[in-house]
Amino acid sequence: MKKMLLSAALSMCCLAPAMAEDWGTVTGQIVVTGTIPEPVMLHKKDADIKDKAVCAAIDTLAEDLVIDKESKGLANVFIYLAKAPKNVHPDAKKPEPATVIFDQKGCMFLPHAMVVLGGQTVEVVSSDAVAHNTHTYPLKNQPINVLIAPNTVVGKGEKVNYKTGESLPIKVTCDFHPWMAAYWMVVDHPYGAVTDKEGKFTIPNLPVGEHEFRVWHERSGYLDRKYAVKVTKGDVALKPLEVSVDKLKAK
Repeated sequence: MKKMLLSAALSMCCLAPAMAEDWGTVTGQIVVTGTIPEPVMLHKKDADIKDKAVCAAIDTLAEDLVIDKESKGLANVFIYLAKAPKNVHPDAKKPEPATVIFDQKGCMFLPHAMVVLGGQTVEVVSSDAVAHNTHTYPLKNQPINVLIAPNTVVGKGEKVNYKTGESLPIKVTCDFHPWMAAYWMVVDHPYGAVTDKEGKFTIPNLPVGEHEFRVWHERSGYLDRKYAVKVTKGDVALKPLEVSVDKLKAK
C-alpha cells in the first residue's frame, strides 16, 4: 500500500511541471463590418495652429479610427487579460524590450496606442523642435505631467515606471497641443497586445487553458469584455473578431 501511495505521489510530482510547461501563442485579428469610412483630416498643412511650422508641416489625419481598407482590420485595439494567470512563462517574466519608447513627432504621439507590460519602463522622448508636455490620467497609478524639451533623444528622456496594472487603457495628452492624444494599457503581467494597422495581434507564451480577454477601443470602450479564448499547446490562430462600424461611430 505504501509503495502504491509513493508511486502515485511521484507520478503527480512529475506531471505537474509537465503541465505547467504547456504554452501557446495566440494570433488574431479585429475586423470591421459595414461601409468603411474615409480617414478624417485632423488638420491640413499650414493650418493656423500653435507651432504650425512643426505641427502643420504636413497634412495630418486623425488617429482615433484607423481601418485598413483592404483587410478591414481595425488598428489600435487593446487585447489583454484583466489579471495575471496563475502560471507565467519564464521567458515572459522579464519582457523585451525592457524600455519602450514613446515619441512625439509632428505634434502627434508615436505610437498612438501601446501596451506597457509588467516590468517595462516607458521612456518619453521628442523628435519635435518644439516643447511638449506628457500628461497621463491613470486610475490606479500616480499621474505624471512633465515637460519634454525639444529634440529629446533616446537615453535622455523622461522615465516612467508603473508598478500597478490598470483596469482600462489610460489617456495621455499634451496640454500645449490639445489635439494630441494617445493611450497606454498598463498591465502587471506579460499578456496584452495592441492591434497593428491590419487589425492583427499576437500574444505569446500563454499557459494552456481557458482565458477571458478584454477587448477595448477608444471610440466605443469595450468591444468585448469577456473574449473567451481556448489556448492549446503551440500556435493558436483565432477566428477574426468582427465589430460593426456603427459601434465605432464618434460619440
